[in-house]
Amino acid sequence: MYYLIVFFFFMGAMLLYFSLAERYRIIDRPNERSSHTRSTIRGGGMVFVLAILLAWLQGAASWPLALAILLVGGVSLLDDIRPLHQLPRIGAHFLATALLLLDLGQGASLGAWIPLLFFMLIGWTNLFNFMDGINGITVLYALVALGSFALVPELSAERDLLVLLALASLAFAWFNVRKKARCFAGDVGSVSMAMILGYLMVKTILLSGNPAYLFFFTIYGLDAVITLLKRLIRRENIFQPHRSHLYQYLANEAGIPHVQVSLAYAGLQLLINAIWIYGIGMETFQWIPSLAFVILVIPAFLGFRYWLIKKI
Repeated sequence: MYYLIVFFFFMGAMLLYFSLAERYRIIDRPNERSSHTRSTIRGGGMVFVLAILLAWLQGAASWPLALAILLVGGVSLLDDIRPLHQLPRIGAHFLATALLLLDLGQGASLGAWIPLLFFMLIGWTNLFNFMDGINGITVLYALVALGSFALVPELSAERDLLVLLALASLAFAWFNVRKKARCFAGDVGSVSMAMILGYLMVKTILLSGNPAYLFFFTIYGLDAVITLLKRLIRRENIFQPHRSHLYQYLANEAGIPHVQVSLAYAGLQLLINAIWIYGIGMETFQWIPSLAFVILVIPAFLGFRYWLIKKI
């Protein structure tokens, strides 16, 4: 009953936000780089920030985590309303990442790993943000990740946090996972969720000592990193909007409905996570299955990407 009440609380918060967004014109208008064709409310992902704040009030999230997400969420929401200069956005990302590392360092000695973890969290946040381009892709992928983290024994203390985030994601999905989305996550949603998932991933690896959990982000990681490398090779401005991701080719050039593409991404990631959890096992890091997985998956992804682009 409590979780049902919380879910409807998130639904009510979404509806309230819609009325404010319509009044103050917080609207995403399509352009030549967009994968949508109609003006849509932007910033619906503020419900993820709300979930973290509620988790903090209930003692399910630490103050550094709550402050970090509130910081990037607030700055990103302002950017959704009216584009900001890069300096406050970068500053918010850096400070929020430092807060996450402060939280993670309370249960482990990070030492010389701090620069690498800082770079990984910043990089993951931006890659995840770049992947938010079609209806349903962010929230469905996030739900798969949250559900997978719920199965990790080392994160048993985070179950309440995971449930609240899942409920907020389901509320957002109700308005976003459709042919004509009622709202988009906006930077407030994609950046906040990226930092939350990055935090959970690093915490999982630190507690378990098993870097194979990174495979929970395989599909997003491959599409984002390969697209980034290709754009760098072509000497494009990687900070400018584009339509070069595989999911964008599938949704735009190939004409596959957005929700179907999003379900495919989430479904493939769910399959990969299930193979690792129930098939290979995550008790200890295993070199041979990890190398075999990399050798099989990366060429398959590159081959499909090349075939699709050549075909269309």
